[in-house]
Amino acid sequence: MRKQVAQVFTQYRVLLFSIAYRMLGSATDAEDIVQEAFVRWLQESPAELQSPKAYLSTIVVRLCINELHSARVQHERYMGPWLPEPLLTSQCSEQTDTAALAESVSFAFLILLENLAPLERAVFLLHDVFDYGYTEIAALIEKSEANCRQILHRARQRLGQRRSRFNVSNDQQEYIAAQFLRASTSGDMQGLLQLLTDDVVFTADSGGKVRAALKPVHGPDKVTRGLLGGLHLPSRNLRASIEEINGQPAIVGYLDDRLYGVVLFETDGERVHRVYVVVNPEKLRWLK
Repeated sequence: MRKQVAQVFTQYRVLLFSIAYRMLGSATDAEDIVQEAFVRWLQESPAELQSPKAYLSTIVVRLCINELHSARVQHERYMGPWLPEPLLTSQCSEQTDTAALAESVSFAFLILLENLAPLERAVFLLHDVFDYGYTEIAALIEKSEANCRQILHRARQRLGQRRSRFNVSNDQQEYIAAQFLRASTSGDMQGLLQLLTDDVVFTADSGGKVRAALKPVHGPDKVTRGLLGGLHLPSRNLRASIEEINGQPAIVGYLDDRLYGVVLFETDGERVHRVYVVVNPEKLRWLK
């Protein structure tokens, strides 16, 4: 029995975590839900153990849907903008094994999913990202297959209107990140301005725990001045490197050798139109 439990945990943990993380945008909450699902599975009768994937997926999805309903209220009360919790994917390549997985774990896509209702998010991710069939999904969320098709159609329509029109290679993203890092750390205002689009938006998530803009900043001039102003720190105390975060090159900053924050981008391959900064220390544990 103990060996079977270990095998099931090993076999399905990554899948369940992947679903929960994309549903919630929080690795911490996703881990808690996966643990809760396994606890519930262990408490069930032996008959339930014959189909662990179906049972565990059901528990994870339903717990995530419940969590999302309360999360909307929490986000409204959050101090400043709320952004997803960054995930260091260079050490968990299974999160980006396929094109669908890589896109769905990107910061831009996780933010885009916030436009979907909890049920829409579940059906979309299960079908389009994790290849669950309509019969499986219908059983998981207790809806008819026809209803699931309607929900998926609605979700695709909502996302299709907002999804990025740019297909940017990893090399292009890494080049942009390197140029951004060089310009920002050297105080090169003109270099930063050249990297930003006219409609660039800067969004920082501090949770009110460290100093950061509590509203999105619009326009290249304001974004550049804000970035350079925030880097007025003794150079010996500030260190930054480019690492793979959420499947894309991002800048990870350290202050006095302590992890301080992460900077991620949306880009057309030549210039940046969205800058996301997460400095809330409670959201950085999965980068260590």
